[in-house]
Amino acid sequence: MKLDIVVFAAHPDDAELSMGGTIAKLTNVGFKIGIVDLTGGELGTRGSKLIRKIESQNADKILNITVRDNLNIKDGHIFVDKENTLKIIKAIRKYQPKIIFAPYFKDRHPDHIEASKLIKRAMFFAGLPKIKTSLNSKLQNAFRPKRIFYFMQTYEFQPSFIVDISETFETKMKAVFAYQTQFYNEKSKEPETFISTPEFINFLEARAKTFGFKIGKKYGEAFYSEELIELDLINILKG
Repeated sequence: MKLDIVVFAAHPDDAELSMGGTIAKLTNVGFKIGIVDLTGGELGTRGSKLIRKIESQNADKILNITVRDNLNIKDGHIFVDKENTLKIIKAIRKYQPKIIFAPYFKDRHPDHIEASKLIKRAMFFAGLPKIKTSLNSKLQNAFRPKRIFYFMQTYEFQPSFIVDISETFETKMKAVFAYQTQFYNEKSKEPETFISTPEFINFLEARAKTFGFKIGKKYGEAFYSEELIELDLINILKG
């Protein structure tokens, strides 16, 4: 199944938190978006791997994504090695996206950092025919996406571009709250974590408002590109 975009994330809920508004914006106009989680998030303090899976399925419906996959790398063990690299290469070749998104390579969570390195490595090697992979006993063709962009998690960066999510911010937050065990719930008796406080939800909204303000919109999501991006001045002038 070919997709337009694949969002690679270390844990279920990372994609929703970081770029749920952008995903919803693109699926609303018919683009095929997939999310590939590297782990099941089983080391999370709240909830469980099974509950997290159910929550992610609920979020998928809200965002209207085409497919969600999980590479079943052990949570806390996202290391840059041959086995993990091949898992991501297989996913890239399976879905053949034009663009992939990955966690920004500097972050509070070690899994996010390692995932970023791993995804960039796999993107390059996925394009080499001499690296052989197979799916369902069928040899996969070499394939390399055109672009890799990085989404923002805890640590911020100077954005390469900002996507206007004014019309899809509420959808993003519905997808975030699909993870009922992970975020603020006044009835929950589970241990409090970095992301389970009401302050964290306030932070998400404040960040979206901040980046929205920078482009003259209500809400925005920021992204980083290591490569320069062409600016189409003619279309801007015509608009």
